[in-house]
Amino acid sequence: MSSAIVVGSGPNGLACAAILARRGVEVTVIEAEDRIGGGTRSSELTVPGLLHDECAATHPMAVSAPATLELELDRYGLEWGWPEVDLAHPLDRGGATMLRSLEATAAGLGEGGERWRQIFGAPSRGYEPLTEDIYRPFIHLPRHPLRLLRFGLPAAAPATLLARALGTPESAALFGGVAAHAFAPLNLPLSSSIGMALVCSGHAYGWPVAKGGSIAIAKAYAAVIEERGGRIETGRRVRSLDELPAADAVVLDLSPRGVLELTGDRLPSRAARAYRRYKHGPGAFKLDLAVEGGVPWTYEPARRAGTVHVCGSFAEVLVAEREINRGRMPERPFVLLAQQYLADPQRSQGDLHPVWTYAHVPSGYSGDATEAILDQVERFAPGLRERIVATSTRTPAEIGAANANFIAGDILTGANTPLQTLLRPRAAAVPYETGIPGVFICSAATPPGAGAHGINGFNAAEAVMKTL
Repeated sequence: MSSAIVVGSGPNGLACAAILARRGVEVTVIEAEDRIGGGTRSSELTVPGLLHDECAATHPMAVSAPATLELELDRYGLEWGWPEVDLAHPLDRGGATMLRSLEATAAGLGEGGERWRQIFGAPSRGYEPLTEDIYRPFIHLPRHPLRLLRFGLPAAAPATLLARALGTPESAALFGGVAAHAFAPLNLPLSSSIGMALVCSGHAYGWPVAKGGSIAIAKAYAAVIEERGGRIETGRRVRSLDELPAADAVVLDLSPRGVLELTGDRLPSRAARAYRRYKHGPGAFKLDLAVEGGVPWTYEPARRAGTVHVCGSFAEVLVAEREINRGRMPERPFVLLAQQYLADPQRSQGDLHPVWTYAHVPSGYSGDATEAILDQVERFAPGLRERIVATSTRTPAEIGAANANFIAGDILTGANTPLQTLLRPRAAAVPYETGIPGVFICSAATPPGAGAHGINGFNAAEAVMKTL
């Protein structure tokens, strides 16, 4: 029987280990922290009984990810919940809403609805076959070239161009909020790519949450691993490849910097140079709230939305993302807010609800963004502060301390520059190979990028199986 060791138990490490175990490989997962999950951990951060996600919150791509489907994670306790409204974007006057239904979304956008349908309709309807290309490394033979072209042309454009093409302030703001998930300047080429993928996935599958917290994703992977005879060790920090027992393959759910530290001088010089040049992006400042009666949004659909983008117009989103990438804290940062309890009521205690937020901030930001976040939310939900019972904050430094991949608060494990969006962590036919025979990388620094979807781990597992 072949054997593999996976270092790191984030969603990609666990997905990789679970796929390998299912395919007959003897697997051991080693995690430095005392809990598995990485970016999918959940805990009671504010008030006993209120369940908060520590990082990843909603999962538009995880529900259809190849590891989720192949492993049938629903058989291992993973259950998805969908809010009535997938995404809301309040504005100073009114707002915009994205629903799973493309037609209902377009109808709600008025004059901009037809443009929304033209841009996102075809790739949303054909999203399942499209994933066979966009979930893979950029360098590959396309399986559906026409579909990929229909998706790729708008995805390659700057988000500013696509926002103008959408025609109305409401449509532009709605897309801009989704595109901002990239933490990238929205005037650069390819800054539409992550927004395109999230919008199309959202129309195809919705923006669900994992019932019982995002940790339920990690627990489901762990159940697969253990059912297949694999082992998971926590509280064991690996500092060198020499510390690992012999195995046919080693897979590292680590940032390129972590791979450099672990492998020492074993990396080929070309790979080592690429990993040293790898860029990290802006950070996140996280604020969790316990809110009596929920957030009093003036834009009514936001009261029913699982995800709310809080920043105002597209122009304001553009400025906020430009500032953080220049190392400056904006007065009005982009705030991502999640109300997972609307689709998963067990997270609440009576009328006391957990509200998840983070602001985009400069890399390594050392200030306190609490008031900036609350000011942004209060702008669209006056009276919020009076409803807050308890808070919990986590600075970029604390985020990085809790997860070594999130350097200086970079929860994406890498900047989405045009080059890194296409070729991460380095230009290679198989980017999951480190250049050391039998040693692979599977973190969010690999294609197709960040998220709790485990796609990177699935792709790395396939690369491992080809060598075994």
